[in-house]
Parts: sequence; C-alpha cells; structure tokens
Amino acid sequence: MNFDVLVLGSGAATPTYNRHCSAQLLSLCGSQVLVDCGEGTQNQIRKYHKKIQSIRTIFISHLHGDHFFGLPGLLSTMHLCGRTEPLTVYAPKGAKAVIDLLFEVSGTEVRYELVINEIDVDDVTTIHCDKHFSVKAFPLNHSITTFGFLFEENNILLNLRPHARSQYNMTNDDCIRVKQGEDLTLDDGSVIPNSKLTLPPRLPRRYAYCCDTAYDESLIPIVEGVDMLCMESTFDNSLSSLAEERCHCTALQAATIAAKARVRRLVLTHFSARYTDIAPLLAEAQTMFADTCCATDGAVFQLVNQQAMPE
Repeated sequence: MNFDVLVLGSGAATPTYNRHCSAQLLSLCGSQVLVDCGEGTQNQIRKYHKKIQSIRTIFISHLHGDHFFGLPGLLSTMHLCGRTEPLTVYAPKGAKAVIDLLFEVSGTEVRYELVINEIDVDDVTTIHCDKHFSVKAFPLNHSITTFGFLFEENNILLNLRPHARSQYNMTNDDCIRVKQGEDLTLDDGSVIPNSKLTLPPRLPRRYAYCCDTAYDESLIPIVEGVDMLCMESTFDNSLSSLAEERCHCTALQAATIAAKARVRRLVLTHFSARYTDIAPLLAEAQTMFADTCCATDGAVFQLVNQQAMPE
C-alpha cells in the first residue's frame, strides 16, 4: 500500500503567494492523516482534489498560528458538509480549550464525534496505534511546547518464498494465513513450518516530521535511519544567529541532523517569507547531505519499500 506525503503548505509564519502555512496530508496504508493545519489548509485540500471527509486523524505539532489556525475552520466545514464519522485530533495542551471557546462563542455544534487528545510527553512516546500504523510524539526545542512525530507502518506481512504457492497448491486464504505467520496444514494432515514457506518481511516504512525546532542533536537517535525526514529550514546559514534566537533551524543545520542520523532522504520545509527563491537553501543543505529536496506546495513524496536483509 502507498505511503505518500502531499505538501499542502511549506511556508513559515505567514503565507506568501506561492507558499501556504504548514500542513501535510499523509496517505498512509489506506488512511488519510493530516499533519498540522495552518491557515488556508482546507482550501489547499480542495485545490489538490483530496476529500476533506476522508481524514480520520489530525496531528498538530504546536499552537503557533501557522500550524494551528486552520483547524477550527476545517472542523466546522466537516460539520457543515455533513460529516458523521468520528475524528481524532492530537495536539498540545490548550488546543481543546481554544476549540471549545470558538465553538461556544460562534454557536457551533458538530454532529460528528470529535475527540481531542492533548499531548503531554517529555520523551519519545507512542500516542496513536492502529492496525495500519503507529505514531510517536517527541518534544522539540522551540519557543512554545512543540512536538515532532514519527510515523511507522504496523503489521508488515511475511513474504512467500518463490514457488511455495504452486508447490503446495495454496489457496488465497492459505497465503494470507502463512504471510501472517501461521504454518500450513495440508489435506493429508501434515504440517509445513512457516519458515519453509516464507522469507523475512520488508522493513516498515518510517517518516519523521520535525517542525519547528532549533538545532538539537538529541533528535539524532529519534530519527535515525528513517526513510524520510521532513525538517524545518526557516533560514539559510548566514542567519544562524537569528535561527538560534527564534528557535529555528537553517538549511545546513537540518542537513547536519540528516547526515548524522543517516536518514535515507531529507525534505526541507517551513521557509521564511523572505526567500522568493529557495534554491540557495537547497544548495546549502546538499553540501552536507546530498539526498535533499525541498517541499513545495503540491509536491508529493513517496516512501518506497525496503526489503529486509536475507537471513
């Protein structure tokens, strides 16, 4: 199943003509997951022909406006468009009070079940887990309480050995059970051990989202080896002092984290509005980590499967 990241917004602080505020839509093993929800996110979802009502889970990194102010409007639109399916939101403390107050003063009552789980962790902690994927939250070094998120596939099936199906005349149901780890019982009652039928499963795909944060090497073991790291790079390195003051990263600092963590791919995002051209930020990062690209509104990044090393 696909594991895709659609960039809805790649700007920092304020929207520009070409860049909206932070938001991403993950298509993750059949689920639609929204990560951050800056102003204008619902317009971006429609612009890129995605269905608002298909979103089942929302993760908010922090309550700065460029990551959060689009959420009340989105929740209201879901109600006005007839949503009845439950929706779960994960966000830092204070999010529920904000939503409750806005709904109270505007007389808004949503007809669907809205669950707002407030994140309160001081270490890497699993906050969501279902049959398809799990999500870990971890604190980031920013001016207010902020969390990064690590998304990982769950329940990766074993691979059938070549010719196993034809050799033992396996049905579709047999194949599913064997891929889930069961032995195969033949019609004559004999049992074929699972180890003779399968090969190791592919590795679970992992995606890390770190936005906003100052340069902090405590991130390295958390994101080590991920398939894709999306990390803020608000400034170029000539403004490293300003980045430190405002608890942000430069493109070079983001690439340094990627290199030290040995991630497979780095995606830069959260660009200051001062940059009409982000090519210099990309070039700066690539001096440290070659497999770097820039998030642009509407870009789609795919996480590809990796096979486990044979035994």
